[in-house]
Amino acid sequence: MDVIEIWHNPRCSKSRAALALLEARGHKMRIRRYLEDPPSAEELRQVQGALGLRAIDMMRPGEALFTELGLIRDADDTRLIEAMATHPKLIERPIVLWKGRAAIGRPPERVLDIL
Repeated sequence: MDVIEIWHNPRCSKSRAALALLEARGHKMRIRRYLEDPPSAEELRQVQGALGLRAIDMMRPGEALFTELGLIRDADDTRLIEAMATHPKLIERPIVLWKGRAAIGRPPERVLDIL
């Protein structure tokens, strides 16, 4: 069985729910606490490609930090990815990766779509 990677924030209810959903199905997982082990800009670009989304769709624009950094929804992907790499709090959660595919667990059941 291949290992699923989850970018997890244990303080987030959606992240905890997605993790519980995967564990209940017996999946082997690598849990990455992305706030403590932030992804690089290159990793974020790879995940963006796997998600098939714009960078803004991987972010939490409602975070006060988004505005404090002067970011806007129409900023180019490069700027937004650099912001996420520098400030991982801006990354939407959870993100689940498996076999080159990715899903954002909002709602948590969405992670099952890539398995």
